[in-house]
Amino acid sequence: MFPLRQIVGNATRRFVPTMRAMSSSGPLVDTAVDNEGIATVTMQRLPVNSLNLELLQAMSNALDEVAKNKCKGMVLTSASPTVFSAGLDIMEMYKPDMKRVETFWNTLQEVWIKLFGANFITAAAINGHAPAGGCLLSMSCEYRVMMSGKFSIGLNETALGIVAPTWFMHTMTNTIPQRQAELALTTAKMFSVEEALKVGLIDETASDKADAVAKCKQFMKRFDKIPPLARSMTKQKIRAAPLTWMEDNRKQDTQEFLMFVGHPKVQQSLEMYIQALKKKASK
Repeated sequence: MFPLRQIVGNATRRFVPTMRAMSSSGPLVDTAVDNEGIATVTMQRLPVNSLNLELLQAMSNALDEVAKNKCKGMVLTSASPTVFSAGLDIMEMYKPDMKRVETFWNTLQEVWIKLFGANFITAAAINGHAPAGGCLLSMSCEYRVMMSGKFSIGLNETALGIVAPTWFMHTMTNTIPQRQAELALTTAKMFSVEEALKVGLIDETASDKADAVAKCKQFMKRFDKIPPLARSMTKQKIRAAPLTWMEDNRKQDTQEFLMFVGHPKVQQSLEMYIQALKKKASK
């Protein structure tokens, strides 16, 4: 998953998404259910919904509630006007408490399992940039509608000197053809909205967030005459291989991540990156 040999050889290379850890007051996730039984789950850790432990825990709880309430479907979106999610919060990996960072990674795994393997219908209303972990969340849904504009989406880990976890790759190859996924992953391709639509990384474009949410809900109406059990079982069978891989390899995946964040060269690179962010912010 995370090649330490490569990190050691590229200690000065930036290897984390370009985002800053921010906190926001109030609930980190809002869940609203309409009169048709469709839940809209909104990430609201502004300004960029960087995925820290608390946001992931809130998302995990929200997914549990959607399942418990037997909602017809769920739309995942963001309270930010320009960012869906900027991906993992780097501060979770910088000088980490190892027990917390293990919980952080396990919770990310749980959110992916619950979202990728959900029995209910899932769609993402992508109202802004979605790099790395933001792209993972959107691809884990069954349908994606992205707001038009100068936004980008993709898994850009290789440009940062690391290799995306295997289950990130599985999620991409479940979304777009394997050849296109290979090219995207190896070149750290960040797709424009138009490029993402062409390759199938997203399914539709929208004029604004409200339009994106409406189109996600319209997608769910396609299943009104489809028996829910048949639909969900078909989805589970199609998605079985990545979920089985996670079940069989979850502990190993976690150990590799812990080795990665605990490596001195990784911490050195994080320190340099964070200091560069602070200098940029002070200008």
